[in-house]
Amino acid sequence: MFTVSLLNGMISFASRAEALKQTGSPKRIGVIGAGWLGGTVGSVWVQAGHDVMFSSRHPEELKSMVAKLGPHASAGTVREAAAFGEILLFAVPYAALPQLGQELADMIRGKIVLDACNSSASSSDDLSREARIHGDAVTTAKYLSGANVVRAFSAVDATAVEASAARSSRKLGVPIAGDDPQAVQVVAQLVIDAGCEPVVVGKLADATRFQRGGPGFRANTDAAELRQVLGLPAKQ
Repeated sequence: MFTVSLLNGMISFASRAEALKQTGSPKRIGVIGAGWLGGTVGSVWVQAGHDVMFSSRHPEELKSMVAKLGPHASAGTVREAAAFGEILLFAVPYAALPQLGQELADMIRGKIVLDACNSSASSSDDLSREARIHGDAVTTAKYLSGANVVRAFSAVDATAVEASAARSSRKLGVPIAGDDPQAVQVVAQLVIDAGCEPVVVGKLADATRFQRGGPGFRANTDAAELRQVLGLPAKQ
């Protein structure tokens, strides 16, 4: 889920973690799907000072990971993580979203959900066709009804996040999009806390520009170059 290099690079997060403690702004984050991406991003958030509960269908398999991360990390069921987090990261197979939206409806209502799930380009099932027509982000928001969905960490590799978190310059550009400006601002800060640089693309409908097949998907580059790839103005 994450490598020794990530843990070794976490010393650079000490000042950020201390700042979070002083401002009283650490978040409780539930990670729904603690695989490669969810495990990596969540681990960096722990080291930055946030409280993170990782989840999977088999939470006992996460015990060794959370033990290495210390007291700000925990493991639980998907429902426990959804209840724990004031903010949630969904990093699960796209096909799981409709069922999770039903199972967790009472847990996700009103919460900010970071959507890192990608539909299949080759699948012919109804959900994949719907996502291709309307866009992954808009379709996610439909099935996670009641949540405040912001598309984030969907277009980058876990290894790129890991590398960015361990260096002090040329941070990874992470494209994000959402319909609520305040939610987008919260998610932008969480991208910074993950050792990356947010690139706000627009509303959920604009997230097609960095979903699978779009120019920003798996660009895995710094923010300045990502803005060029997406045709966005340079940061002032």
